[in-house]
Amino acid sequence: MTVLSQPDVQSGEAALRPPAPRRTRGIRPGSRIAYVYVLPFFLVFAAFSIYPWVATAWVSLHDTRLSTYDQSSWIGLANYRNLFTNDFFWNAFRNTITIGIISTVPQLCMALGIAHLLNYRLRGRTFFRVAILMPYATSLAAATVIFAELFDPNLGLINWGLHVVHLPTVDWQGSRWPSQIAVSAIVTWRWTGYNALIYLAGMQAIDTDLYEAAAMDGAGRWAQFRHVTLPGLRPTILFTIVVSTIGAAQLFGEPLLYHNGLPDGGTQNQYQTLGLLMYQQGWTNDRLGLASATAWTMFLIIVVAVCANLWIARRRGRREGRRASIVAAVPEVTVR
Repeated sequence: MTVLSQPDVQSGEAALRPPAPRRTRGIRPGSRIAYVYVLPFFLVFAAFSIYPWVATAWVSLHDTRLSTYDQSSWIGLANYRNLFTNDFFWNAFRNTITIGIISTVPQLCMALGIAHLLNYRLRGRTFFRVAILMPYATSLAAATVIFAELFDPNLGLINWGLHVVHLPTVDWQGSRWPSQIAVSAIVTWRWTGYNALIYLAGMQAIDTDLYEAAAMDGAGRWAQFRHVTLPGLRPTILFTIVVSTIGAAQLFGEPLLYHNGLPDGGTQNQYQTLGLLMYQQGWTNDRLGLASATAWTMFLIIVVAVCANLWIARRRGRREGRRASIVAAVPEVTVR
């Protein structure tokens, strides 16, 4: 019997090993097909997002009329100067902020409370989860028509209820704050359930061991909600705030349909938003260049608002992180 020496054994093992793959520079041939699959997305994105974005910026620098689009003339930043010195713009800007605050803050607070209730084991919770999403699935036109009937100053159910309890009736369409509250009620009704489901998904991702540890330390449900649920939902809450801010800045359908499809935002422009103003300038007043300047101004306002929200959230996160590190650094004192 022939005994292999140590070098022969090693050479035999080396022969059985598969050859090492070659390192090639650049893109592997097999991965090029992936770029072919994602290419349609970039083509559609460039055609329907980037090109309109750039074209709107170019039109905003011209005196462009919708009826004579091909006969536009270069005027530089005159549309922006005209916009910032226009009282209608600042009125729409203030209305957008107030309606956004009135609709967003109660909406997110109620969504958080509803999600907290649905996170417990309730009877028929599947039905409630589906039911709270129904307003979001309802047609915007149908919902606005119903709310317009409810808030009708003469025949509306809201004023009828105020009259029954001997309270003065309110002009929900002609007055500034009541009309903004009515428009905000439509927005709140449509989007509360949607945000509640987002919060519910975030709550179910929180580790249940944290709740058990808090319960063992004697924390009640309210303390668990404050010290476990809210910190765990901080990224989700930030996401809903950013999305709601973008939606509030682009508010268009609810105030348009509340005033019977007119972009005036009421008889005195008391609830005209920036979206309605842009539509009025472009399609009613035939000032497409001014409408494009309004659109770009809305875009910049959204960017500033989102950056402000992110900055506030990060600053608060750093502050809480420093506070937690200070608490962890303090030694425990045993009281006898």
